Amino acid sequence: MSKNADTPPDEFALIAQIFAPLAAGDPGSFGLTDDAAIISSRPGQDLVVTADMMTAGVHFFADDAPDLIARKLLRVNLSDLAAKGAKPHGYILTVALPVDTGMPWLRAFAEGLARDQAEFGINLLGGDTTAAQGPLCLSLTATGWVGQGGMLRRSGAQAGDDIYVSGTIGDAGLGLRVRRDGPLAGLSAQQNEFLLGRYLLPQPRNQLGVALAGAAHACLDVSDGLAADLGHITGTSRVGAEIQLLDIPLSRAAKTALDLKLADITELIGAGDDYELLFTAPPAQAQALRRIAAAANVAICRIGRIIAGAGVVFVDQANAPVTLKKSGYRHF
Repeated sequence: MSKNADTPPDEFALIAQIFAPLAAGDPGSFGLTDDAAIISSRPGQDLVVTADMMTAGVHFFADDAPDLIARKLLRVNLSDLAAKGAKPHGYILTVALPVDTGMPWLRAFAEGLARDQAEFGINLLGGDTTAAQGPLCLSLTATGWVGQGGMLRRSGAQAGDDIYVSGTIGDAGLGLRVRRDGPLAGLSAQQNEFLLGRYLLPQPRNQLGVALAGAAHACLDVSDGLAADLGHITGTSRVGAEIQLLDIPLSRAAKTALDLKLADITELIGAGDDYELLFTAPPAQAQALRRIAAAANVAICRIGRIIAGAGVVFVDQANAPVTLKKSGYRHF
């Protein structure tokens, strides 16, 4: 039985047609004609490696646009590199495709990867493809370069540090509600579209992250929610934190949602998928950080301080502790 034009060819033809063009920018990939790639060492630099997996029905909707699925997959890994202060280099892609996946879907998926490769300066190095009876499952391993010994870690926070976050918080959590349930009543069409975009297409802060290396003590990206991820920093650094809820930066759309009581601030800081950078730095770095943020064209906001002890305390305008409704996304 012959295949029609919408049916994927055999594995090697699929690689040659869909994925090999994405590897053309790095000679170490050998055009995906070999079983492995080479990443040559760079004097004075460390190679940073990170990986994320996304599954339909868990991390994205099965009927999301394939180019947006591809770009989100790449961008969540780029965000991990940003949080380490690493400049993107390459990535390895592994896909388990449902048996009914057609060529139009695959072409759109590859077009999404190509678009973000060009924007962020990263290339496909290799990977694997297989057919599966289950849902679409995607895994991406990204690499990047950072000055030797200069990788930003979660465990570097020190008592007395200021705590900063980039961008705005809670938009993706609201965007998920828009994607799942439809537009939020009372918000404008533009506001709903903004929130949906923040969920579907993260904005990794790679330029900011690279510049933070050497200025920040600790850093990670907000993927599980601000509250949970701050707990990752304090836990590994063996310190505590105090956060002023009123200082957490919110978009106009999120503020409108709060005013209409569609959500409250504790829900927003417990929602995941923001992919902003959460970092700590000594007060003496405040002016330098403002210059770094301006150069990267990304807003940063001081939201609290690292203190001796353990745990994270969120306080309101009267400095009274606030109990969170949700501590963050849990994988299990």
